[in-house]
Amino acid sequence: MRLNGAEILCEALLREGVEVIFGYPGGAVLPLYDALYKYSQLRHIQVRHEQGAAHAADAYFRAGGKIGVCVATSGPGATNLVTGLMNAKADSIPMVAITGQVARSAIGKESFQECPTLAITQPCTKKNYMVRSADEVADTVHEAFVVARKGRPGPVLIDFPRDVQLEEAELKPTPPPPNGSRSIFLESKRKLEHAATLINESQRPIIIAGHGVLMSGASGELKQLAERNDIPVANTLLGLGSFPRTHRLSLGMLGMHGTYWANYAVNEADVVLGVGVRFDDRVVGNPDTFAPEAKLIHIDSDPSQVGRNLRVDAPLIGDAKVVLRALMPLIKGRRRRDWLQQIETSKREHPFPQVPENANLPPQFVMAQLDALVREDGDTVVVTGVGQHQMWVAQFVSFNHPDSLVTSGAQGVMGFELPAAVGAQIARPGATVWSVCGDGGFQMTVQELATIADEGLPVKLVVINNGYLGMVRQWQELFFHKHLKATPITSPDFIKLAEAYGIPGLRVSQRREVLPALRRAREHAGPFLLDMVVDGEVNVYPMMKPGGAFAETMEDPRWTGLRDMVG
Repeated sequence: MRLNGAEILCEALLREGVEVIFGYPGGAVLPLYDALYKYSQLRHIQVRHEQGAAHAADAYFRAGGKIGVCVATSGPGATNLVTGLMNAKADSIPMVAITGQVARSAIGKESFQECPTLAITQPCTKKNYMVRSADEVADTVHEAFVVARKGRPGPVLIDFPRDVQLEEAELKPTPPPPNGSRSIFLESKRKLEHAATLINESQRPIIIAGHGVLMSGASGELKQLAERNDIPVANTLLGLGSFPRTHRLSLGMLGMHGTYWANYAVNEADVVLGVGVRFDDRVVGNPDTFAPEAKLIHIDSDPSQVGRNLRVDAPLIGDAKVVLRALMPLIKGRRRRDWLQQIETSKREHPFPQVPENANLPPQFVMAQLDALVREDGDTVVVTGVGQHQMWVAQFVSFNHPDSLVTSGAQGVMGFELPAAVGAQIARPGATVWSVCGDGGFQMTVQELATIADEGLPVKLVVINNGYLGMVRQWQELFFHKHLKATPITSPDFIKLAEAYGIPGLRVSQRREVLPALRRAREHAGPFLLDMVVDGEVNVYPMMKPGGAFAETMEDPRWTGLRDMVG
């Protein structure tokens, strides 16, 4: 069967199981959009900015497990994808991006809306391609999906010249499916035994569970290992949900804004088992002082991450699920009452999380009330932007299930929260999706309210309106002599803004109003916005100074002062 390149692309996407495309049309992708007119099986979500398409495709995978696809035209359309591509690459999210390009004869001639898309996106994709003939389209699409999933996942981009989209070719047969079996390196058996010996001989072990646990579907194996051996579990930000937060062995998040006792446990541990974690600076702080008494076991599918930031005593390269299954028979079950009691003592001496009592509407109170609703609902996804509100969500909300938190990790992209909520809600149409937004980040991608309204997505938007770029203000206060420069921000009337898009809203400024407002938003059949006018000059604690040591984790001075007075 002869089809043009754009039609072959649609056929190839259907073969890969694609159901949804996030995109924005333009001149260089008009042949593709003409093909989409005929392929009603491919649902097209029209975002209002190409960056939103990339973030939505990213979150579509995080929430639902299927690779997201985004489309943009050439030139500025392609460059607008870059932030989303880099965010996906940094957080190991598979994605396929398709960009239009000028006709082959016009490439390199500074044609209208021409840009060197491959050169620009090479550093922020796992691989990128230019399709130079219609005959290449089907194989290129298939390879792109294989590459996006294989090893450490990441985004792949296909640059698609306009004339190739119109050129005809025979539709090739469906390629055989790739080998989906998981494996570990052959030399790992000896290293597995060494790692098991370290754990069996340890008195104070701790597991640090990262995003790789979720990516490999290893939450069950992680829980089994922890329970069988009484090993406490701390999570990275992106690892939240891989281990139930309400479990007796959960320590919550560790690192810069982690719980005091998670950081304490790492500092006191004699063995650290890192599973699917990169050990980046926000988790480790100062590498020279991280877990000073511990032997380090590191499980990761990407060999380049093992030993990159820390010295590793037992490297285990492979899929987390496979490695944990292979490791468990070698580990002796035992109870560690003394170690767990030591951690419980730290919890009593450093209570957390705490909601300030002397404030009008502290943001922590909003998060605590949101946590109450999240615990009530069986199928909930919380999406966040980046900054203080992100850290409060991580601290206060109990993520007890995998894929229940969608947030930007390594890149820390402000504005992620709104378009990511679009992708999460489409991936999980039956779930309650809460988008917790900073008042700064919300204004960066506010145009996606139109996408939410057009698609009738029942996203619940909670804007933490504190009048500041909060985390930047906090750093200026603590580390730059309180020189507040360009951090106070003004905002529009968020309720009127939402109503302009046909989205109802409610402003909240008192504690007694928070839970009823959250319930009202949840029960509303469509999208709903809550403008939470919270106290502005509130800091996130605990906090480890940049490049600091876990032993120097700072607590909220209000609580430490009160404890000192009582003591």
